[in-house]
Parts: sequence; structure tokens; C-alpha cells
Amino acid sequence: MSTSTAPSQAGGRQDLDRTPRQGPKQELRPDRRRTRWHYDIIGLLAAVLMAFPVYWLVVSSLRPNHEIRSYDQTLWPSSLTFDNFARAVKQENFATAVQSSLIVSVTAVVGGMIIATLAALAIGRFRFFGRKALLMVLILVQMLPPTAMLIPIYAQLNAIGGLDEYWGLIVVYLVSTLPFAVVMIRGFVVNIPVELEESAMVDGCTRMGAFRRVIFPLLAPGLAAASIFALVNAWNEYLFAYILINDNSKYTLNVWLMTFTTERGTDYGALMAASTLIALPVVVFFMIIQKKMAAGLTSGAVKG
Repeated sequence: MSTSTAPSQAGGRQDLDRTPRQGPKQELRPDRRRTRWHYDIIGLLAAVLMAFPVYWLVVSSLRPNHEIRSYDQTLWPSSLTFDNFARAVKQENFATAVQSSLIVSVTAVVGGMIIATLAALAIGRFRFFGRKALLMVLILVQMLPPTAMLIPIYAQLNAIGGLDEYWGLIVVYLVSTLPFAVVMIRGFVVNIPVELEESAMVDGCTRMGAFRRVIFPLLAPGLAAASIFALVNAWNEYLFAYILINDNSKYTLNVWLMTFTTERGTDYGALMAASTLIALPVVVFFMIIQKKMAAGLTSGAVKG
């Protein structure tokens, strides 16, 4: 009995010796705590600086015009009014501007996501000549500033009759968001095991059926993140809409804001109220889906 238990006891002591010992929880040194407080203060100041213009926009939309033009400005208005919002909604071509922004933005986002998904699937799944070069070109195109391409785009659209047309502006927005969307969605495609698609095809699905039932649901976070980027880009863009659209009845919301400036001056109260109304849908939508957007941005960047 003693000979049989001795090895077990010895082995038990060895196992105990191998067990990692957890020491007391180390606290941050005073210098590290001081550094962290410095970072917190810097982050708080940066947040205040970024949020202040938005705060001033909203507050100015609630001020009377005489208070906006006054030299004695305060952080909070002495009296609140909603007349600015009433004048903004009653401004000429408000409904047509909303319609134009919706047509251009929604069409550009939907069309861009369809083309980007097909391109990302081809780059991520198939091996063909020039695949890496194409991916490199997509990355390099994102580095070009939009103003550098303004004159060539204007000349090309003028040659094919795309000026003052919705489809001309839609093509510009669609093409401008394609490189980013293709690169992002490709990151999700390469993270999906090929065996899942092959198993679905063995079970009787066609390649398109396997894509619709297996690949597409797994690409949903990436499509959501890419579509949000495309929507914000199309909804808030001003330069191309101002240059390519000259018809007042086809102005987008950002170009429509110019109507508040006339020969008699600028209606700053209505302008601030209209700007708040334009920004509000995007801000609310972003706050609702910001967690999904963050998950989509990080999930597609793990591999590939």
C-alpha cells in the first residue's frame, strides 16, 4: 500500500509544483496613473472640440435671428424659437431636394453594393491573372483626392450628356465608393471557409444557390458597414452635386442650402435649422447601427 501511494503523492506534489502561482494583483504605478489621466484629459478635450460645432449648429437653429446677428453671443440662447425650422421647411424646392437626395443616395448605395459584392467575391474566391494588381489599383485609387478628378469627370459627363441628370451624379457616387467597398467586403469573403460553399454544392445547391444561402448571410456585417460608408458619402457630398447639377429642381439637400443666401442677405436661423434637419437622419441612423458598423469594420480586417 505504501509503495503504491508514494508515487501518486510524489506525482501530486510535482503537479502542485507545476501549477502557476498567482501573485498579488499589481497596481499601476503613480507615474502610469498620471499618464493615464493625461490621456483621459486629452481625449475629453478632443471630444469637446469635435462636438462643439454640432452643439453650436443646434443652438443657433433655436435662436431668433436678431440674437444670431448680435455681437454678444452666449452658449445658451436667451429665448428658444422654432420659427427657423418652419421657414426652412417652407423654403422653395425643399420637397424636391429631399426627393433628389433620396434618389441619388439610395440608388448609388444599392448599385454600389451589388457591384462591390460581385467584384469582392471574384477577387477573394477565384485566381486569375492580374488579381493582385487589380487589388493594388483599388487601394491606390482611394488615395486620389476627389478634387483632382473633378475636371476629367465633368468633361466626360458633358460628352455623354450626363450633366443635370440624376444618373450622372449616381455614377460618380457609385464609382467613388466602389474601391473601399470592394476591399472591405473582400476581407469578409476570404474569412469564409471555402468548404462551406463546397458542402452546399455537394448537397445539391448551384454556385448561385450556395452564395445566396451560405455566403451572403455571412457577408451581411461587411455589407452593412460598406453601405453605411457609401450612404454617408452620397448624402453629405456637396462639390460634385454643385458642379454637375445646375437645375434648381434637381438640387440635392446640400446644394439646396444655398437658397438661404440671397441678395438681401443670409437667413442664418433657417440655414442652421435646415442643416440640422439634413444631418439629423444620418446621425440617428448611425447611432442605431454604430455597434454593427464597428463589428463589421474589425471583422473584415483580420485576414487577407
